[in-house]
Amino acid sequence: MKRVAAIVAAVLAVAGLTACGDSTSGTAQPTTRNIDEIIVYNVCRDPGIADDVLVGAGLDPATKSVFTDPPTGVSSFRVCSWGPIDDRYGPMNYRIGVFSTSHTLKEHTNKESATILRQTTVNGRPGHVSKERNDPEGCYVSFDAEQGMFQFRAGWLSEYESKDGDTCEIAARHAADLEPHLPR
Repeated sequence: MKRVAAIVAAVLAVAGLTACGDSTSGTAQPTTRNIDEIIVYNVCRDPGIADDVLVGAGLDPATKSVFTDPPTGVSSFRVCSWGPIDDRYGPMNYRIGVFSTSHTLKEHTNKESATILRQTTVNGRPGHVSKERNDPEGCYVSFDAEQGMFQFRAGWLSEYESKDGDTCEIAARHAADLEPHLPR
């Protein structure tokens, strides 16, 4: 139950983003992205992330948990998570949440509850590693996408005592494994 509460808190924290961008005229001006018109890539179902891709990335398709995935139409978030299939990236007591969102990396950078730990790239895509104020054990690796961004959250399962490993490193490894299978 604590795992579900942590995922709910994480999604609610990320959902509190606001929009700002650059115009194409070369002069930076505030713009409004209408997130009610952007259909984000569905990581949870067709086309989704294929089972063989998940297994190749060390995740068990049978452990899929859907947090938010409206059956059709626009959604500013689609979020699913999976548990590991083996211990290649550490102990098997964590979950990887994959957030597909119309919110941008810039919005996340400006979010008050997010602490950006460092800049990164995920297979050439600019991004950052962050923590959320209301999710101290989780770590997020976020990177740019045309729709907005993708975020990978690694977090410990509360029912296990051992929490050996670095959730930021675990999230980064899974993000690198799965990024080639996500739209630009």
